[in-house]
Amino acid sequence: MKKTLKLMTVLFASLLLSCGGKEEKKKEGFSYEKKASSEQITAKKVEKIPASQRVDLVSKGVGPIESVTLGNEIDEKMALHGADVYKKMCAACHRPDKKFIGPAPKGILERRTPEWVMNMILDPEKMVKEDPLSKELLIEFNGSPMANQNLSEEDARAVLEYFRTL
Repeated sequence: MKKTLKLMTVLFASLLLSCGGKEEKKKEGFSYEKKASSEQITAKKVEKIPASQRVDLVSKGVGPIESVTLGNEIDEKMALHGADVYKKMCAACHRPDKKFIGPAPKGILERRTPEWVMNMILDPEKMVKEDPLSKELLIEFNGSPMANQNLSEEDARAVLEYFRTL
């Protein structure tokens, strides 16, 4: 009986020692249970409007054009000349009604002043250096700067008249 009692005591003690006293170690690793702060939730709701869609009918840009007067009627002859210039000089990067390498000119005069448009056509390098909106457009269109086509003011004005027909 003493032998059995000793044996049971040893088994019971070993059982207690084997079950107790071990701490579970937490595995360190990636956890995606991140709680969003209220600031982050608010920031997600406020979306920034891309520069190509933003309306700015105040800025005239930077360049030689300070004032442009648009008639009530579209000058068809000038618009045809502008369409020709656009097809030769601009169509490689701009599609009339959709975003391509550069922004679409359709509705541009609802978002920009005529002076800004002509300054961008005539001197895109200066506009990108000095005009904040042009800088944002450059970023939006993956850093693809508009090429200076060295158009005359008359050709740029004709292109602007063509934009009115889109």
